[in-house]
Amino acid sequence: MNKEFFEKYHKETTDILMNDFVSFWESTSSDPIYGGYLCGFDREGKLFHEDKSVWQQGRGLWMFSKLYNEFGKKQLWLDCAKSGYDFINKYCFAENGHMYFKVTRDGKPLVERRYYFSESFAIMGYAEYYKATGLEEAKQKAIALFDKFEYYYTTPGLFEPKVNPETRKTRSHSIVMIMMNVCQAMREIDSDKRYDKHIDNSLDFILNVLCKKDKKALLECVAYDGSFMNSVEGRLVNPGHCMETAWFIMREAIHRKDAQLMKAAIEITEWSLDIGEDKEMGGIFYFRDVCGKPETSLEWDMKLFWVHCEALVSLLYSYWYTKDEKYIRKFEEIFIYCKEHFADEGYPEWYGHLHRDGTPISPIKGSDWKGPFHNVRAYMLISQLLKSISDGESLNF
Repeated sequence: MNKEFFEKYHKETTDILMNDFVSFWESTSSDPIYGGYLCGFDREGKLFHEDKSVWQQGRGLWMFSKLYNEFGKKQLWLDCAKSGYDFINKYCFAENGHMYFKVTRDGKPLVERRYYFSESFAIMGYAEYYKATGLEEAKQKAIALFDKFEYYYTTPGLFEPKVNPETRKTRSHSIVMIMMNVCQAMREIDSDKRYDKHIDNSLDFILNVLCKKDKKALLECVAYDGSFMNSVEGRLVNPGHCMETAWFIMREAIHRKDAQLMKAAIEITEWSLDIGEDKEMGGIFYFRDVCGKPETSLEWDMKLFWVHCEALVSLLYSYWYTKDEKYIRKFEEIFIYCKEHFADEGYPEWYGHLHRDGTPISPIKGSDWKGPFHNVRAYMLISQLLKSISDGESLNF
């Protein structure tokens, strides 16, 4: 591919990022009354659901801070970030220090779950806000919350398990990938060596336990001893999670200048697309059974925008490292699919969920699960990567 190709896609990606995504969320999400971020918007950007996802509070703080740090010192973005920072500190923690999953618009507690993903997004938000402001308080909050996150992560039995561990004890993908990503963010603001240690452990578990080369798949769940489980849960592959993990590993490979790590992440991307792509109708499935057995989740054949976003990022990194045009051709194919099916011409933001045939399931543009994160994060990264490639920057190690 020539320089003009990458310049064209850089321009188009940046335009989508700023005019379809960022412009929508900067004008709607910051709550002018109570602070924090609203996410429940209909097709026209009108608020229809006022309760606040705590995941989206941390993610919004991260997004506006990241935009300010890397896409221009726009005061509005910094103001939006402060709104989220203040709301999280005031309303999103229970008395026991655990973060809520959902609160009311004015910050009253609604849902507290057994998980600690709310903490992960808040940590990343605090870290990025510290980079934007230099506020020492934000850094110390990030470190203190990581301490708690680490305690939850390393102390079995703190939260009631979903499945009886006496009957079936398992280990899963999602919290390990998040630990790696959180540590990568914390490493940028704090020199504590524990972050590298956790990343090492995450890499070992993902590459040597969850990855099953005989099945050419990164699994979502394995038995506690690492063995394959011939059950619905054990056969599950989530292509979006896999490719998100792949580019987390790619960034770690770049940080370490580790060619073998990079190749392993590219292999995960290839496996995930091979099992996840819908060869008949286009796009990428939400869930797949690694053995080709029927999926029990009725949403298995849905096409989710965030899944495609993770594919775009991992493919672009794969191309930049290898210069193999098969990756950029696949990138272009998925990019075009997204424009043709997720974009909503004449209306702000893009759809988040499609039927298998590519038609929208719902016209909503935001909810507890769909907010300004996967799409904004991906298109920020894609814009930057395309610029680096078009400028002739190399990625050789």
